[in-house]
Amino acid sequence: MVAALVRVILYLLVVTFPVWLTAFLGEPGGIITDVGRNFALTGFMILVLQFLIAARVKWIEKAFGLDILLRFHKYIAVSALCLLLIHPLLLAQGVYGWELVYSLNQPWPVWAGRIALILLIGVVLISVYQGRIGLSFEKWRLGHNISAPAVLILGFLHSWFIGIDLELVQMQIIWVVALILAIIIFVYHRIIRPKLLKQQAYTVKEVIPEADDVWTVKMTPPEGRTIGEYMPGQFHFLTFYRDLTLPVEEHHWTISSSPAQKDYLTSTIKAVGDFTSTIGQTRPGDTVAVQGPFGRFSHKFHPEDKDLVFLVGGIGITPVMAMLRYMRDTRDPRSVILMYANRREDQIVFRNELDEMASGGYPDLKLIHILSRPGEEWTGESGHMNREKIEKYCGQDLEGKTFYICGPVKMSDNLIAALLDMGVPKKRMRREIFSFLD
Repeated sequence: MVAALVRVILYLLVVTFPVWLTAFLGEPGGIITDVGRNFALTGFMILVLQFLIAARVKWIEKAFGLDILLRFHKYIAVSALCLLLIHPLLLAQGVYGWELVYSLNQPWPVWAGRIALILLIGVVLISVYQGRIGLSFEKWRLGHNISAPAVLILGFLHSWFIGIDLELVQMQIIWVVALILAIIIFVYHRIIRPKLLKQQAYTVKEVIPEADDVWTVKMTPPEGRTIGEYMPGQFHFLTFYRDLTLPVEEHHWTISSSPAQKDYLTSTIKAVGDFTSTIGQTRPGDTVAVQGPFGRFSHKFHPEDKDLVFLVGGIGITPVMAMLRYMRDTRDPRSVILMYANRREDQIVFRNELDEMASGGYPDLKLIHILSRPGEEWTGESGHMNREKIEKYCGQDLEGKTFYICGPVKMSDNLIAALLDMGVPKKRMRREIFSFLD
């Protein structure tokens, strides 16, 4: 909590520092004009820090989790866009006149600002509605990686050549340093680090079919290197280098192995798209660049959680399986309830291993399978995971229980609403949000 607060305060200080500097050293231009200028200064600094937030810097990420951090990155961009949209309107209302907004006869720095604003509108809208318009993640990321630096450079040129506040030497230093740092971070994150990770690539040792269209990929580190520390439930980014006919794309997947296992890493991957449909074609001997770990969806981050309930749907079992395996390997005696929802029986991932855990040993696991489309021979629970089933297996008195929720968005939303209605406070719910663009 303290670590997160420190980072938030630092962020606010950096974002607002140009405003404070110009307030003390700059020339006033009237309230409306000054507010318009301050909106631009703040908006530009937010855009600069966007490159740092997206760069997977461990010191920043570990306090929040990368999923939360990237959601902040997405929605703070909306705030920056609002500030920068209002900026020319306030200047026009102030001292510059409305020709600033609509006239085509403007100097090139004004046009640089206009183009930057148009690009930023496109970047934000496409990022917010990427899923709804059916744009693939890879195409979105390619466009994002081109347009985001363009917005920053055009914004820099606009402010440098036309911004009154940039007449201050101190502001010129801040602006140049900010631009250079943003470019360095971007180049390292998108170009240099991927090459370094490829040079230190892991080797695929085995590809194990787990269920319908689900595979576990077992990977070992290069000779002379060991697997780094990670918490059960965290995820990493993988880039597979395989047959030349197969695509090379970076994706994030949960680490499904236990941190107590030091010889290999595993990720269990479901075919849900064009790229993941090729996972079954991965072969032993292929190499894979690994970056991580990331995320905070782990009981190890919450030692106060003693009585655990896992509410899981589909491939959302993977972080939970890592936690259960770790509890087994460390002989953790705590009580755990796992309610695991799938459509069909053949879609149950890790079924044999889960049954073995539930038969006795560590942890003290109570396992409930729920199928929404069961076959005629199914004798277990059917339907959907809901309040009725939670009360049936957890009891109506949920005091002391902590709920870990991982599955499809709609299922997770419904479960959280049900738990709130049952009186469970949000502080005793841990939700995994795995899709960065939701």
